[in-house]
Amino acid sequence: MLDLKNQISQQVAMEAFFFGYQAFTAKADAMLARRGLSRVHQRIVFFIARYPGLSIKELLGKLGVSKQALNTPLRQLMEMNLVQSVAPEADKRKRLLGLTGEGLRFEQSLRREQVKLLQRAFAQAGDAAVDGWLAVNKALGEAAQQG
Repeated sequence: MLDLKNQISQQVAMEAFFFGYQAFTAKADAMLARRGLSRVHQRIVFFIARYPGLSIKELLGKLGVSKQALNTPLRQLMEMNLVQSVAPEADKRKRLLGLTGEGLRFEQSLRREQVKLLQRAFAQAGDAAVDGWLAVNKALGEAAQQG
């Protein structure tokens, strides 16, 4: 295990994470840029695909952003016919989000490129490394939620 009290080990760990994330996002960033979109748009589309019928309040919680920060990119995705918002019969005040057919295809194309990269990296690293990677990323996510 890396000794994170050692500055060189800190730099090694952080640089590996930086370059790994850069590689993970590179193709998706290019695909997003061609549409005039950014990673925030991808995160919105990702969570709506993962949780169809998600409310705006629930999406805010998943993303950890303010309503103000979500407003513009979500509106852009709706204007581009990638995301739709519908009011359920039970409560017309509530808005539930879903991907349109085009939005679903777009999300799948973004995810497909990232999954290909993960498959290559996971195959190269082996099962034990993948289990460790998943554990580290879950721990990072939990630490962020705890503040």
